[in-house]
Amino acid sequence: MPIDECELVIVHTVPLGQEIRIKERVQREISPVVSCEVTSSLSGRHLYNKLVFLCCKHFDLCSTTVTGIPMKEEQNASSSANYDVELLHPAAAHDDLFKNEHAEGLVIPSKEGLPIETAPLKWCTPKSNVVELHQCSAAYRICPVDVNSRPSSCLTNFLINGRAVMLEQPRKSGAKVISHMLAAHGGEIFIHSLPTSRSILEDPPSISEGCGGRVTDYRITAFGEFMKENRLVPASPAMLERYGNRKPYLYALDQLEKSSRFWPMVISDTVLFNIQDINPLPQLLLKDSMTDEEVLDCKKVILKVVGMESKNDPLPVPAAGSRGKGPKREEQYRQLWAEMEALIRSYSDTSEGHAMVLECLLRCKKPGDDPVTLAKKTPGKKEDKSGSTAEVEQSWKDLDRFQQMTEREKQDALLGEKSLDAPPPKKLKSEELLMRSGGQTLLSMWNNRLKTIESKRSHEFDGRLDSDGDKARLYIHLDENR
Repeated sequence: MPIDECELVIVHTVPLGQEIRIKERVQREISPVVSCEVTSSLSGRHLYNKLVFLCCKHFDLCSTTVTGIPMKEEQNASSSANYDVELLHPAAAHDDLFKNEHAEGLVIPSKEGLPIETAPLKWCTPKSNVVELHQCSAAYRICPVDVNSRPSSCLTNFLINGRAVMLEQPRKSGAKVISHMLAAHGGEIFIHSLPTSRSILEDPPSISEGCGGRVTDYRITAFGEFMKENRLVPASPAMLERYGNRKPYLYALDQLEKSSRFWPMVISDTVLFNIQDINPLPQLLLKDSMTDEEVLDCKKVILKVVGMESKNDPLPVPAAGSRGKGPKREEQYRQLWAEMEALIRSYSDTSEGHAMVLECLLRCKKPGDDPVTLAKKTPGKKEDKSGSTAEVEQSWKDLDRFQQMTEREKQDALLGEKSLDAPPPKKLKSEELLMRSGGQTLLSMWNNRLKTIESKRSHEFDGRLDSDGDKARLYIHLDENR
């Protein structure tokens, strides 16, 4: 059997009455597989307490003390006394109990003298027909700290005979809270964790009762399908061999991230996912690569939307509880095209097929207000825009040159532009740009001016200018000074 990890703990024991001269060493990693720790203890009872402490630390155990156990006196059978029994079990059994942090009386020092803390739980009336067993959230094996003591053996025999004991949290006031139960199954004793607030087996609250009021149009059915497509299953040996060194759950996380890049939560927030004819497109975009037939299927979906818009077909948009008229059909189609572009753009860099689908969408989409989309669709307009931008930049340069002139140079420049005959007034370049359809506005001219000034402020790193490639060597004269 291969050993994945080994924790070596060296316990140095000293007889009672002698001084411990070896210092304890905290756990130190010797290799990726082996770690070592050195501890010291006195012999006898102290060694037993040290071993119990190390076991609790290594196996993540905690202690529970069952208090108030009624038991008849061994010498006088007519009278009874209350005893306490301390049990060890996994610490997960007290997860709900410790959510209240360390409340008063919830955690006390161990009554057996162990160097650990224990949670005292009060003994309740035993039950033979336990209905609360169906409400337990977890069960863990237990082991008495003092196995051979009379209270421990009596409690063990009592539980193995088929009885169950309810355990109550210590409270100074209010109703009692039963948080645990002791019962035996197949000859082994378990401590059962009982939910103290809302049972985990009850129906969950309605998803429509969320924060901010009632939202009744969540895509619950679609979310159920989303969970089925992204469920986790154990990896087979063939899958592990195919993945190599990378863990399989990392591929599952990548798939989950890819599936949730564009996924509206509310029905009223989407038009795209309310159309049944759009179904092949989202599934095909999730693939790492698409064949020519799959790319053609995606293009058919886009062309189908173009046909619906040309025929002015109504879109299945829910009212979402709003009164009055809904959005216009033109706005609905504008939202549909925006959602399709956002969906396809989120996967456009996956493969060449995805990029071809995005290119088809941009060709079929109507011209809108998005300058990025217009630049990609019409390269001619992009050249006109760049040409007009160059003219505006030249005008700003002439204005800067004029402001840097002296008063005499300004007068000479103004006189040189005048003529005896009064020519017809010429329109300024800025006026021509404003008169053109889609020309530069005053705001865009000012923004371009600010961008030009900002670009001149940043200089290239001097070392990179003298270097051959992108990397520059630092401290090149360091060796010369030696």
